[in-house]
Amino acid sequence: MPADPHRIHLMDSRSLEERARGRPLLILPVGALEAHGPHLPLGSDLIQAEETAHALAERLGALVAPGLPYGVCPQTREFPGTVSLPMETLARMVEDLLGEFHRSGFRRILVLSGHGASTHMAALREAAFRAGQTFPDLRVAVLCDYELVYELRGTEAPESDGHAGFLETSRVLALAPELVGSSRPAGEYRVPRFLVHPFPRDAWPESVMGDPANATPEVGRRIQAYVLDRLVEHIRAALPSP
Repeated sequence: MPADPHRIHLMDSRSLEERARGRPLLILPVGALEAHGPHLPLGSDLIQAEETAHALAERLGALVAPGLPYGVCPQTREFPGTVSLPMETLARMVEDLLGEFHRSGFRRILVLSGHGASTHMAALREAAFRAGQTFPDLRVAVLCDYELVYELRGTEAPESDGHAGFLETSRVLALAPELVGSSRPAGEYRVPRFLVHPFPRDAWPESVMGDPANATPEVGRRIQAYVLDRLVEHIRAALPSP
């Protein structure tokens, strides 16, 4: 397999050691295996996070770690194919990974999640907080790229758009069009606002929020360009080069 300038799992140990001496940014993509309607793959979140991580690495000279494909997915847990980890399991795993990356010489790490469930993000932030307490010279930023995608609600899509809806379907069409199906039903999340558990499937039968029927790769490319520009801004503010 040919060498890759960004993916650390394709590098040899000495090459990685040399790159780490320059204190580059390391990006850890995190996804989830969960239902995204009948038209998007279960791994949509990881696909988007990894594609975004590699594009960022090109821009910033960063390195990219292999992605984590599992997350905390309580709302979609009743759908076939969804795998939902306990919060503490994900937090401990990411905390341990951050410690190992620190041992390998990395001091600036972006945990980039393509999955934005509040419990999932809380687990990632807890992991970063613990690692920062253990290693005071380690700086970690944690975000979900959909915190940036959803800034486009009200312009590119209705305010009610969400999971597997117009924006996400457009973005996957731009990044992995061969994986997007033609059956794209509209959906609405009708679970009561403050309900913690259970999440009745009949209140969200398609695991879709919004109407993906008219999603296009052109819109997806605009979304991706916007996300990359905003990510560069946030990275330069939170994780500046030494």
